[in-house]
Amino acid sequence: MSGIHRAQCPPELLEAARGFAPMRTAVVNAGTQVIMESVRDCVEAGLIEPLLIGDPEDIKASGDKLGFDAERFTIDVAADEEDAALKGAAHAGEGRVEGILKGHVHTDVFMRALLDKRYGLRTDRRLSHIFHMTAPAHDKPLFITDGALNTHPDMETRKAILLNAVDLAHALGIASPHIALLSATEEPSKAIPSSIEAAELAAWAKENVPGAVVDGPLAFDIAVSPDAARIKGVTAQVAGQADILLVPDIVSGNALFKMMVHFMGACAAGIVLGAKVPILLTSRSDPPSARLASAALAVIVANARGNS
Repeated sequence: MSGIHRAQCPPELLEAARGFAPMRTAVVNAGTQVIMESVRDCVEAGLIEPLLIGDPEDIKASGDKLGFDAERFTIDVAADEEDAALKGAAHAGEGRVEGILKGHVHTDVFMRALLDKRYGLRTDRRLSHIFHMTAPAHDKPLFITDGALNTHPDMETRKAILLNAVDLAHALGIASPHIALLSATEEPSKAIPSSIEAAELAAWAKENVPGAVVDGPLAFDIAVSPDAARIKGVTAQVAGQADILLVPDIVSGNALFKMMVHFMGACAAGIVLGAKVPILLTSRSDPPSARLASAALAVIVANARGNS
């Protein structure tokens, strides 16, 4: 029962990334056709200069099927996905690339390599993942965090996730993002721990997060629907106006993003923030448009960071 729309990379993201130099990007385990199609699209859009990691024969064959000459770019031989992930981390740690794109590799293998202390990609910020979701007939993106990396974040991790999301929104020109801290209710209840945690985080944010409007707990309908907020009599400033949904755990975030992709035809750009370089992280089954959007997002973030 997948959505009938084919996901399209939002033109607004491509336009915002236009004018910046292509970002030198390690593509981890690049040798499948869907990954090489993504690389081709990103190159043609002027977003990346790829450093392709994986089996050279697979990379070349996948490129040839698309009429794309992969051999004009640097290819770093890797024995398997783990070796490819480690080499990607090493290239980033040594400054040879400005970003890392997850190719045909399991997320746990990919992230384990990037978190290896030998490569120095960690900073003083906690890593967190954000989906930039755009769906047909919706006039603005919706951000979901964290639906891919932090499984069941404690309060300190939630604070870091919130700060990373605010930074991303600012980089995209959203001066005062409205952030809904999701739960199943608008009233804190001991029976729903996420509602208590959301209320605590909202109180902390009011004193510690300038440049954003943060409220919670809020149920999903209240966060995104002005009509639902009006009918239920919820007058919070974020109600019906959320730009960012901060989910209580990876299960709810992952389900929400996949529902939007498969039932609404949404394009899901995925990025991990908090590391030395932007990490482009999408599902292995995502279409090339998701990686194209992720690359545009990473270029914007990298240049915003450089100008800050």
